[in-house]
Amino acid sequence: MDGFLQLAISGVAMGSIYALVGLGYALIYNASHVVNLAQGEFVMLGGMGAVSLAGLGMPLPVAMFLAVVGTSLVGLLMARLTIEPRRQAPVLTLMLLTIGLGIVFRGIAMLLWDKEVHTLAPIGSGELIQVMGVTIVPQTLWVIGLMIVAVVAVDSFFRRSRHGKAILAAAAHPMAAQLFGIKIDVVLRWSFTLSAFLGGLAGVLVTPLTFTSYDVGLNLGVKGFSAAIIGGMGNGLGAVVGGLLLGLTESMAAGYLSSSYKDLIALLVILAVMLLAPQGIFGARHKERV
Repeated sequence: MDGFLQLAISGVAMGSIYALVGLGYALIYNASHVVNLAQGEFVMLGGMGAVSLAGLGMPLPVAMFLAVVGTSLVGLLMARLTIEPRRQAPVLTLMLLTIGLGIVFRGIAMLLWDKEVHTLAPIGSGELIQVMGVTIVPQTLWVIGLMIVAVVAVDSFFRRSRHGKAILAAAAHPMAAQLFGIKIDVVLRWSFTLSAFLGGLAGVLVTPLTFTSYDVGLNLGVKGFSAAIIGGMGNGLGAVVGGLLLGLTESMAAGYLSSSYKDLIALLVILAVMLLAPQGIFGARHKERV
């Protein structure tokens, strides 16, 4: 039983990272019906940025905060300079554009930093916590807790803020939203900024657990996309649930079978969901593209 709880905590922690990345996919998909295949690079930028700023002597919380803010600005610039001018292009063209941007981000990161693996000090005390025979790394609690805070904050943003409601309106009916004065370009900027914020947050949270490097976004981007697919593309709650399910599946597979099989088992779960529920667990949201 202790072993099961240990694996469950580890799985929920990694699943929280996948959930944040998957939620970022859902935000952009709802606003533009485009899958941002550079989402994983936001995770990399957040982690590498925090490592660099902390290396300059900044307090860890400040370094993490500035890294997330910097990543958010990258998302804003990405929307403003590359997506907005071409938003009338076919969806496939825009997806290929995000792939190209992801490659550019990785290349720049390799030049700015290096090809080495980097780590970051954990938030707070690094002392292990023993509860009912289970060893808990404090960083996992921070990951889970801040994921919950981020999800609640994003939900409140959409329900209570004017900009959040504008994004929902544009996602539901772009033409009607424009007739009511909602600017689609502004919606895109907010969506990419929030998505980059979530990716950067995932990056600074996961780095103390699994390290980071210039190409770490490839794997985490795929896992986040898988979470979004499992939950139902465009469904924020589904992305969170999908991320947690994927993290738990990987952890259990690594613990009871072999770490070599965890990616295979996760892939089988994705295939099973696609076969049994093609729209995802909660169903994908279909709407007109902006």
